[in-house]
Amino acid sequence: MTEHVIITTADGVMEIKFNRADKRNALTQPMYGAVADAFAHAAEDKSVRCVVLCAAGDHFSAGNDISDFAGRPAAATNTESQTTRFLRAISTAPKPIVAAVQGNAVGVGTTMLLHCDLVVAATSARLALPFANLGLVPEAASSLLLPHLVGWQRAAEAFMLGDVIDAATAFAWGMVNRVVEQPDMLATAHALAQRLAAKSPSALRHTKALMRGAPEDVAARMKEEGAIFAAQLQSPEAKEAFAAFFEKRKPDFSKFG
Repeated sequence: MTEHVIITTADGVMEIKFNRADKRNALTQPMYGAVADAFAHAAEDKSVRCVVLCAAGDHFSAGNDISDFAGRPAAATNTESQTTRFLRAISTAPKPIVAAVQGNAVGVGTTMLLHCDLVVAATSARLALPFANLGLVPEAASSLLLPHLVGWQRAAEAFMLGDVIDAATAFAWGMVNRVVEQPDMLATAHALAQRLAAKSPSALRHTKALMRGAPEDVAARMKEEGAIFAAQLQSPEAKEAFAAFFEKRKPDFSKFG
């Protein structure tokens, strides 16, 4: 349990809210664990028909908490279990997930959206996948899912350049379903969730499973990404990128071959 994740359920809809607005909802291990637990509960509770994933404050998520993440690299593979639980839970969730996204959605803040069924973005939404900028590689099976969703070249642009994808571009690329003004975002997401909650639960479960295809592909890609990610986390390039982040400068990768 953590005060940085708020879980509420009403009228068949479970709302999972990141609640660390002062840190732009940067995710910690306890937060990953709390969300994984919530998804597990939603999967088993017949009264829960749909999940809404949202965040307090002006930003959806700044991604992993870099201070925690880079501060103990030697223990990264040991502390990744809650992250792994979260990724497994969201990628295998049998019930519909509607995400409401505002402000920055960085790294895993964007890759988790690829496992949601509907995404409502505020006009303020700014998605980013800056893994290469940090000397790292994609995760959450995003290296498999994003090229299938938006095409190879757009995925390459997002992953390799790491540029921000604004809400209008995300809509044009098919990464989000709706773009609305921020005051209307959560209400729009809940309205969609209520429509889903009123439908045949077994029909939705089967539809989602059929659309998802072979879950082994996603699990295998997550495992492959995770192994490379862990290795890259120990690389000189990543150490330079994290040092640059804390020193508020651009990383210098010119000495690496």
